[in-house]
Amino acid sequence: MNVASVPQRSPFRYPGGKTWLIPQIRAWLYSQPRKPSLLVEPFAGGGIVGLTTAFEKLADRVLLVELDEQIASVWETLLGGDADYLANRILNFEMNPESLERELSNSDDSLQQAAFKTILRNRTSHGGILAPGAGLIKYGEHGKGINSRWYPQTLAQRIRNIGRISDRIEFIHGDGIATIRKYAEQPDIVFFIDPPYTAAGKKAGTRLYTHNALDHEELFALVETLRGDFLMTYDNALGVRSLVERHGFDVVEIAMKNTHHANMSELLIGRNLDWTKIRTSLF
Repeated sequence: MNVASVPQRSPFRYPGGKTWLIPQIRAWLYSQPRKPSLLVEPFAGGGIVGLTTAFEKLADRVLLVELDEQIASVWETLLGGDADYLANRILNFEMNPESLERELSNSDDSLQQAAFKTILRNRTSHGGILAPGAGLIKYGEHGKGINSRWYPQTLAQRIRNIGRISDRIEFIHGDGIATIRKYAEQPDIVFFIDPPYTAAGKKAGTRLYTHNALDHEELFALVETLRGDFLMTYDNALGVRSLVERHGFDVVEIAMKNTHHANMSELLIGRNLDWTKIRTSLF
């Protein structure tokens, strides 16, 4: 399947986003013996897997969990009845360096203003990075600078579309591992787990994500106790493969391209999966 055919649902430009993985996510969910009652995405970020699941009704409901306060402000606004408000703010904003600086320094601490500022930062920073120290785009696509990733009409439409299906999605601003533990005993719930890539000494997650500290051994041990099915994605590293082997999981490499269009591979990790349905290269 051509990844270009995957609908772009998320309002975020998100480091480590999984739009490229959506064909495999669909195959995994369709391979379930029955439609899951709930899909839990405990490290939601841009939430493309949860959004796709909700839009395409691949599970009865979706639960997104995110610890980062900035990202949480957007999800809480979109799913809390203020999607139209945020869409209108975006449509009515005239993007230029002066207006951007003015909004980012705005002292209004309301949830809606925090959500708008997060969208602005996400769309004007290098790679969409929200972590401290991320700089704004200087040159950008075709020399457009901060306007190179600012598509107000498209963003507003995505946001309004999410608002229309908000009854299918719950959001928790909190800890992903605690949420996994809460639902571990329920066999009709599935989990898509995409943690920050800081296992095996990887440094990328510390630069890309504000909340990057994670006990990966604890996560693997917890996932081993799940009664419901799960799919995890991890960086292709020897330390991760060691964790997979120690906990008796299945693993397969899947081809992808990073934000610089370099050919890479990531690991899909699961349990008793029909990998013939999941394994697909996306070049």
